[in-house]
Amino acid sequence: QVQLVESGGGLVQVGGSLRLSCVVSGTISAINGMGWLRQSPGNQRELIASISPLGTPAYDDSIKGRFTIARDNAKNTITLQMNNLKPEDTAVYFCYAFHLNSQYVGQGTQVTVSS
Repeated sequence: QVQLVESGGGLVQVGGSLRLSCVVSGTISAINGMGWLRQSPGNQRELIASISPLGTPAYDDSIKGRFTIARDNAKNTITLQMNNLKPEDTAVYFCYAFHLNSQYVGQGTQVTVSS
């Protein structure tokens, strides 16, 4: 079984920064793609950032230039550095990982940006 635990969410003012982390644990043999999703009230969950096993990132246009995804394969962790936060970034943020062709998603961490 594979578990993902996010941390680092919280309340921040407009223009501020937060750093999210996600640790993957359990019976792991090979983790493939990893990334971050987010879901704001009344909206569907959306993919905002992903990173390949070799570290190639991809970003949704809404966060490009402000957020940075990184990966540490030795520690089975990913991070999301979020800068210049905006009120529309308020959401629950979920990390995910593909392991043996199955996707696993964490419980989520709340990010609230106040104006």
